Amino acid sequence: MAKGTRKFRDCDADFRKICADIESRNFSPIYLLSGEEPYFIDVISDKIANTVLNEAERAFNQIVIYGRDTDGGAIASQCRQVPMIGGYTVVIVKEAQAMPQLEQLAAYTANPIPSTILVICHKEKSPDKRQSLYKSCLANGVVFESIRPKDYEIKDWLGGFVAQHGLQLAPNCAQLLVDHLGTDISRIGNEINKLIVSIPQGCSLITATEIETYIGISKEFNIYELCRAVATKDIRRAMSIADHLAQNPKQTPLLLIIMALFGTFREIFIVEYLRWLERVKRVQFPTDQELLGHLKGSNIYALRDIKSYSSLWARPKLFNILGLLREYDGKSKGIDTGGKSDGELLKELLLKIFI
Repeated sequence: MAKGTRKFRDCDADFRKICADIESRNFSPIYLLSGEEPYFIDVISDKIANTVLNEAERAFNQIVIYGRDTDGGAIASQCRQVPMIGGYTVVIVKEAQAMPQLEQLAAYTANPIPSTILVICHKEKSPDKRQSLYKSCLANGVVFESIRPKDYEIKDWLGGFVAQHGLQLAPNCAQLLVDHLGTDISRIGNEINKLIVSIPQGCSLITATEIETYIGISKEFNIYELCRAVATKDIRRAMSIADHLAQNPKQTPLLLIIMALFGTFREIFIVEYLRWLERVKRVQFPTDQELLGHLKGSNIYALRDIKSYSSLWARPKLFNILGLLREYDGKSKGIDTGGKSDGELLKELLLKIFI
């Protein structure tokens, strides 16, 4: 795939195929797992560690090495060892990006031993694709590049992740989770896994009640409800939620709140702009499916809300609000705060939006 064209959905599809192959015991002699999103790398590495060998075989034939403690030559020597029992030797290299002389491994990856499964976890970035190590791993094994999702991609991934476990999210629950947890899919995955093992047997629909009970996100006082209150100009409700969120700033950082508000008002602005084009330029207003494409969303229920909200806001005011959110994005990162706490900054921002 050409540089710059690989998308998060491609990454997720590759991840699922690799996991399916491992589960069916269709192993590769080499796995080069690299990139900026650690979640996929950790899951694939753990799946190999728990699948290839049974518990007795792991004690003899599975070794985990950290990159800072070794070099390419030493790992190659480990990979050439014959399994003491069973059919495979598994060598897992964690934090390979910290390994000196990593390129030395190319001598082994150019001619790997079928009875050895080498897993190279190279987080934060990908190895140099021009060098022999990358090329030989690509030729003789599985090369996986992990990509972080964009804000607009996370909800679709979350819905698919839950569906893999035979469950479904109630409308707006994906947004509730994303607003609270951000786009850190490692954190989201961990929280959803806790929820899956906690919900009663036979429960297939995850609602705000389950999320509040098993993850701890209040179904009344959360970022999603704050965005809803602000978008509907319910100042009393918005300030009440802001008071609640300010009591636990570590759980709901100001930056996450501002990102969610910006996303909401960005969508309101797009819908209002399209209505302006219809009024002034006689451009036909898009259908719901076309509008979902403009908003890069997939939730028809959320779309109906956004269309309703947009009728409450004039375009000049929306320009002003988007400018305010950019200003307070900087304040949430410590720029020109005037010594105010995050809770005080949030209330100040809301007052400026309403006034």
